[in-house]
Amino acid sequence: MSSMLLILLQSLVLVSSAPPRCDPRFWGMCVPTVEDKPKCTDVVLFYCNDMSYTQTMFPNILGHNTREDIEASAEYLLISVVESLLGGVCNPEIRMLGCSMLAPRCEKEKVLKPCRSSCEAVRKRCGHSFEGIQMAWPYFLDCDRFFVSDQEGCYDPLEGVSAQWDEEAIDGIEVLPPEQSATMLKFKYHSNAEMVSILKKTAAQCSNITRTYSIGRSTEGRELLVIEFSNNPGEHVLLEPEIKYIGNMHGNEVLGRQLLIYLTQYLCSEYLLRNERIQTLINTTRIHILPSMNPDGYEVAVSGVSDNNDFDSQEGLRNYFSNTGRNNAQNIDLNRNFPDLTSIVYSRRRKKGYHTDHIPIPDSYWFIKVAPETYAVMNWIRSIPFVLSASFHSGDLVVSYPYDLSKHPLEHNMHSPTPDDEVFKLLAGVYANAHEIMSNENAQCGSSRANSKKGIINGAQWSSLAGGMQDFNYLHSNCFEVTVGLGCDNFPHEEELVDAWQDNQEALITFMEAVHRGIKGIVKDEEGNGIKGAKISIRGIRHDITTAENGDYWRLLTPGIHIVSASAHGYSRATKKVHLPRHMATAGQVDFVLKKAPLEPDTQEEEGSIPSMGTYDRFDPYSQFGHYTQMADMSQNREERVEKPWWWNYFVLPGAPAPTWMLKRY
Repeated sequence: MSSMLLILLQSLVLVSSAPPRCDPRFWGMCVPTVEDKPKCTDVVLFYCNDMSYTQTMFPNILGHNTREDIEASAEYLLISVVESLLGGVCNPEIRMLGCSMLAPRCEKEKVLKPCRSSCEAVRKRCGHSFEGIQMAWPYFLDCDRFFVSDQEGCYDPLEGVSAQWDEEAIDGIEVLPPEQSATMLKFKYHSNAEMVSILKKTAAQCSNITRTYSIGRSTEGRELLVIEFSNNPGEHVLLEPEIKYIGNMHGNEVLGRQLLIYLTQYLCSEYLLRNERIQTLINTTRIHILPSMNPDGYEVAVSGVSDNNDFDSQEGLRNYFSNTGRNNAQNIDLNRNFPDLTSIVYSRRRKKGYHTDHIPIPDSYWFIKVAPETYAVMNWIRSIPFVLSASFHSGDLVVSYPYDLSKHPLEHNMHSPTPDDEVFKLLAGVYANAHEIMSNENAQCGSSRANSKKGIINGAQWSSLAGGMQDFNYLHSNCFEVTVGLGCDNFPHEEELVDAWQDNQEALITFMEAVHRGIKGIVKDEEGNGIKGAKISIRGIRHDITTAENGDYWRLLTPGIHIVSASAHGYSRATKKVHLPRHMATAGQVDFVLKKAPLEPDTQEEEGSIPSMGTYDRFDPYSQFGHYTQMADMSQNREERVEKPWWWNYFVLPGAPAPTWMLKRY
């Protein structure tokens, strides 16, 4: 036994003392490792099994070493979903080009590269489709980098497909510009990034009649982007009325936001198609559309949809969204955040010099928390001579009009009319009657049903509130605003968006055309110069409007006979009798020439009728604008504010680098 153990130990010593098998100090002992040369192997990728060849090689052109590496890559994921991603276009061309990179053709143990001409033809046909979803052209389909010329011995990866369209056919195809997709209505909810992209692409496509501009930023730094339609975008045209649409004031009331996005696309495409009605509207009206006043709230609301998509019923969904995302990021209800000028009017209605127009903002208002979104819209209202406006909400199917605040403090459902009650009823009826079902009593829903008539209701009679936007428009500016309730579901299913657009399309256009009702004109002095700030008064209506920069004005009125006066400081008053027929297609033009005259004795008394509030021009006395701008800029610089397209999360794979090559501006 001991001798056997000794022999075993000696063996171990000999082995341990033996030189290494590949030690270069010992000649002839090294045996070099011979690597197997790559060989052609079968194509076994599901999405590449219809290629014209059956053999490929690893590693592939992109550096993937195995089939498993390919199937776990973002590149393969992209070609597997590209048909759905692009809405069915450019299939199978994009997929087959991708397969020529992921599973390249192999013949005689050699990889063949695809033809550059095939790649360029597909990019020419399909590049705009990637633009439409804010995705960069895939790096692995770089025609110059990965594809070769015919002279270098390439092959056509689209063999069998390209036979259906030869080079002559390709040249004859009408290639849509990248912006063309902006006018294609996609009945889905759009993220904030998608919304901004659509507005900017629409403006680029219809650059002669549109522009985008920002009125400020939200609490979290998101841009409050407006798109404008006009035959002279960016300029106020003499005697051309201005109208605005505002959506998504409450972040969880999303239908108005979507409808306004569709409206911008519709106006652009129909103008290009020479739709006479749309061309006339845009050529005679300056239209401003703010699809989302509360983009921060929308982000909260849409996140709630993703996290709570297992509700058993639409009713459960509706209840959940009664508050989620409604307010802005500061938890402020924007439709309660405007100055309460209605209470001021009520408190002074029996005093001398009582009026209901151009009420100054009390200094005390600035001591409350004023939301950046509210501030931006107030400044916007003051900077442009808007004539007509509509704000779009959900929760009811009705059009409400001022006043929103009840004239009796203890009565919360009391009809509280403005001096222009008949005008507001007319305007609200224009939208309700043009809507497919709103004026139908049986179609109405929500709390307005008890008091609404044919789809319209006085705001205070419906639900009294202070600090609302439509009262502020009427009492602080020339603008007449109504609130449109688009239905009882705050966040309807996407399949319902088509019907919602069809229900509201005609009403959206007809309401804009209503800005041309009543009268318009220019107030000049005897030398022919326009008089800014002249008052236009209607006998029997204690609400004046004022002239714009060059002396032009617009006054919405009902049909009938009206006594109209124009007055200005240092000029004598001029009065005219006007008859407006019931079916006038455009506003009647009533011009005034005012003569120089000494100031009337009661002028200064009238101007000082609200001395405790300061003057109308006193806006933002404590320089809140700088505070809001700084706050928004800080929020914008946060890393989490960088928004990605809607498809981004689908391609971010666990444990893999983020596919930033898909982003256009990374």
